[in-house]
Amino acid sequence: MSAAVPVSEKLLLSVPEACARVGLPRSRMYVELAAGRIFSVKVGRSRRVPAQALEAFVARLIAEQGQGQPPAA
Repeated sequence: MSAAVPVSEKLLLSVPEACARVGLPRSRMYVELAAGRIFSVKVGRSRRVPAQALEAFVARLIAEQGQGQPPAA
């Protein structure tokens, strides 16, 4: 019997797991997936979101809003 892998260690997440990880509602996640702002893959009939795609999405949001830089002196 194998132990369950914590969501924080999974490489591919289900859509509900991805939603929980970034704090987006399911409907918004599907909008972002459809628009191509979050990359996903098909595994059989299931849609999976790579953990790296979520990290890239959040990094892009931060960069677009200028929050990744220290305040000007």
